[in-house]
Amino acid sequence: MQQPRILVVDDEAPILDLVRGYLEREGFAVATAMDGLAAVDAVRASAPDVVILDVMLPGLDGIEVCRRIRTFSDAYVLMLTARGEEIDRIVGLTVGADDYLVKPFSPRELVARVRALLRRPRGSAAVSVAEGPPGLMLDTGRRVVRVDGGVVELTALEFDLLAVLARDPGIVVGRQVLLDRVWGADFVADDHLVDVHIGNLRRKLGDDPGRPRFIETVRGVGYRLREAG
Repeated sequence: MQQPRILVVDDEAPILDLVRGYLEREGFAVATAMDGLAAVDAVRASAPDVVILDVMLPGLDGIEVCRRIRTFSDAYVLMLTARGEEIDRIVGLTVGADDYLVKPFSPRELVARVRALLRRPRGSAAVSVAEGPPGLMLDTGRRVVRVDGGVVELTALEFDLLAVLARDPGIVVGRQVLLDRVWGADFVADDHLVDVHIGNLRRKLGDDPGRPRFIETVRGVGYRLREAG
């Protein structure tokens, strides 16, 4: 069985060495990069499964690196941010990061977060949203989404969120249920993580949350995919 491939990006050599050592002891194949441009090149060249990405990098910062790799890669992105820099976490999630961890962090927690990302379930059955809203087609086998016939490019996480909602159009899915089904039951995060990614998904679908065509918000509970008709 092939080892999961991890790319660690940080401009501090001691952190790189520490994280690489822990990950390699856990059986991962680890590569490293120390600046933003090198990170983008490494993702393009080696197609890692997970990118551990520091926000503060020379050259390109982590936010821009995440934005660029999301144009060609579905690797899970775990961002490392400074304590108290909430704006970095929010912006990182907006450009396609899957999770974040605040420095200083426990290497064991980092490994646990990586494993949780790799265990996250993905869609498998090839189905369309037969009972969903007109104009939306979802093929979970090919992992293709179309709106009014045109293909919409989603990240792996955004696709998985939509696939969970599409299982039962019209049924409300709570935020915690979405966390459990998409990120995994042992993943620890707050509801804000779901809200940010739902916002990204809506923008890509061209969905206005004020007058939703596809995804409706049920205040205080969660979200549902609209039914046909």
